[in-house]
Amino acid sequence: MALSITWGEVNDVAVVWLNGRIVLGEETIALREKVKGLLGEGKKKLVLNLNNVTFIDSSGIGALVAAYTSAKSMGATLRLCNLGSRTIELLQITRLVTVFEISNSEADAVRSFSK
Repeated sequence: MALSITWGEVNDVAVVWLNGRIVLGEETIALREKVKGLLGEGKKKLVLNLNNVTFIDSSGIGALVAAYTSAKSMGATLRLCNLGSRTIELLQITRLVTVFEISNSEADAVRSFSK
């Protein structure tokens, strides 16, 4: 299944809902373009909701890192939420779990911006 990307705003936070696979090719390109587009619109608070991500490969992890780096360079904050056990495992193996701010739920991620 290809990656479907939708987004909306929740309490002044841009929430990006990802559905499908984040793998090398069109999927990673689409994710990077979506994040860069939101940053280009001036969004400073972003949450990537991975609740419906069925698979992520090393290129997908790279796309998450690229999204994080793009956000940081534009003075924005990017958080992840609803990670599956496999994604958490990959982030632990690569030690990226120490780089990303990760929340268990979308509500927690959005709320963390108001602290």
